[in-house]
Amino acid sequence: MTAGRVEPGEVAAVPARPVVRVGAPTERRNPRSVDLDLMSTRDVLTVINEADRRVPAAVAAVLDEIAATVDLAVAALRGGHRVHYFGAGTSGRLGVLDAAELAPTFNSPRHWFCAHLAGGPEAMWRAVEDAEDDHRGGAAEAADCVGAGDLVVGLAASGRTPYVLGALAASRAQGASTVLLCANPEAEAAGSVDVFIGVDTGPEVVTGSTRMKAGTAQKLVLNTFSTAVMVRLGRVYSNLMIDMVATNAKLRGRMISILVDATGCAEEVCRRALHEADGDLKTALVSLVSGAEVPAARAALARAAHQVRGALDLLAS
Repeated sequence: MTAGRVEPGEVAAVPARPVVRVGAPTERRNPRSVDLDLMSTRDVLTVINEADRRVPAAVAAVLDEIAATVDLAVAALRGGHRVHYFGAGTSGRLGVLDAAELAPTFNSPRHWFCAHLAGGPEAMWRAVEDAEDDHRGGAAEAADCVGAGDLVVGLAASGRTPYVLGALAASRAQGASTVLLCANPEAEAAGSVDVFIGVDTGPEVVTGSTRMKAGTAQKLVLNTFSTAVMVRLGRVYSNLMIDMVATNAKLRGRMISILVDATGCAEEVCRRALHEADGDLKTALVSLVSGAEVPAARAALARAAHQVRGALDLLAS
């Protein structure tokens, strides 16, 4: 056989591909589900449901770390910077979902939260081969878009995903704050980030299937984190969404309901105030609560950086 050439009847050698055996808790076998394939449908569901009950308690144990991450994000956004999610597989897809939902829910500027998924947009729908193992790719993507003062949140169930760790390392070099969110409290990378959130969800019902408890925990943490950020930035009044984008009939109706709940005024009064405010919920709210005319309410919001509480304080003084 000539080097580099396959002769008739010969089989070309296939290059060995890298193999990694992950020792994270998410890869261990769950003793409660070893007979999963022998169970009835109802028993399978029971085992999964009982395992899922562990997740909220595991998230509760890391609330201090989530709070620290919220504070970093608020400081970054108030300083004109951005929040980035870098993830692969289920973790990365959950980051994309969280970032996508913030603009319609809170009318946040779309550049505030940027989601980066190993393998690119195509990876939302199918696995992109070896994308999560690309340490250099994660680093290059972060170096290209992360700036000093940004916050970068790495999402990796195992805590060791090369694409994510590459992005975090490059982000630190760029002067960004870094956070690692994973389901492995023992992750070696814990000491290389500003905040480490290791949610102890334990072994999965289906061994290694981190779309289950680990994914549920990441969804809960991301919901908690991003919602708290929006609250701290004044995009919630009481417990009401006041920066929402009314893109359909249901949401336009919700705007009226919010005004009624927030002010105690009759529905017709709220409809009229919203109309006079050109559909701007915050302006209508400040006008109704303070008793000021719409132009004064709008001016107060502008002076208070569009914070309802601040505008009300200005009008009260």
